[in-house]
Amino acid sequence: MMLLLLAMTACQKQSSRKTLESGNAVYYWRTDLRLDSTEKAFLAQYHINKVYCRYFDVVMNDDGEPKPNATISFSDTLPDSIEVIPTVYITEDCMHQAHEGLAERIVKRIRQMNETNGIRNVHEIQIDCDYTSKSRKRYYAFLEEIRKFWGDSNSSQTSLSSLSSESSESSESRPARISTTIRLHQLAMPVPPVDYGALMIYNTGDPRKWQARNPILDFRDVEPYLRRLDGYSLPLAAAYPVFQWTYTVQGVRVDRTVEAEEILQVKRAMELERSDLNRLIITYHLDKDNIDRYKPETYEEIYHH
Repeated sequence: MMLLLLAMTACQKQSSRKTLESGNAVYYWRTDLRLDSTEKAFLAQYHINKVYCRYFDVVMNDDGEPKPNATISFSDTLPDSIEVIPTVYITEDCMHQAHEGLAERIVKRIRQMNETNGIRNVHEIQIDCDYTSKSRKRYYAFLEEIRKFWGDSNSSQTSLSSLSSESSESSESRPARISTTIRLHQLAMPVPPVDYGALMIYNTGDPRKWQARNPILDFRDVEPYLRRLDGYSLPLAAAYPVFQWTYTVQGVRVDRTVEAEEILQVKRAMELERSDLNRLIITYHLDKDNIDRYKPETYEEIYHH
């Protein structure tokens, strides 16, 4: 009887959450959108329908004001079948105090970049920030402002979306929406005011302890957070690492990648705790070296729904 009650409770939690549409996605994190034949083939082979494209960073300047940095150029275009989701990385110190007009300037800059580069039918933007308990409230207020200005700039649409994959809306009529990245440690905080989160299942360890554990991804670092997944009420996409991390520790160069089995072990554990994490799957990030790093069978498993 107790097991039956627990199972019913889990089902009720799942059904009370909105459901993300099913899809395969990648992050694009270089400063020029330029794809070679391997990268184009990857998009087609794994049925990628979303690209979270980093447009620019927002960092603090010497005067203590946030400014854009490392803005992307567009040498190539993506196929019309792929949705571009402009993504902006904001350093956490930008959220230590309020900056009037920041959200509006970011939204305007995104729209200008879309118009200049002929990027059409953009319905979503994602904000990436490693916010902490200290900066959370200010960051959430900032996200509310982003939602307001993004919704206003898409005035023919509503700012809240229906996330069901059963929707028959055309691309042009889809409502505007906002997403944000979620680090594992942020699962302990109240959910942000967005339509969904992209759970970053990487950079889980301390790079200074590289000899003991892989700082990109180690199941032992992920395991303590598994129990928080089912109770987290925000819809979540799952983002997995396929990159190499090169850094220096005490003058020693360290190159780290993640073994395929480690990624797949974490993926299985995540989906066991929360089955809807297999709906929208993202890899970080699109690059020929990252594609060549793993066998096609590994990518098939990562993108398996």
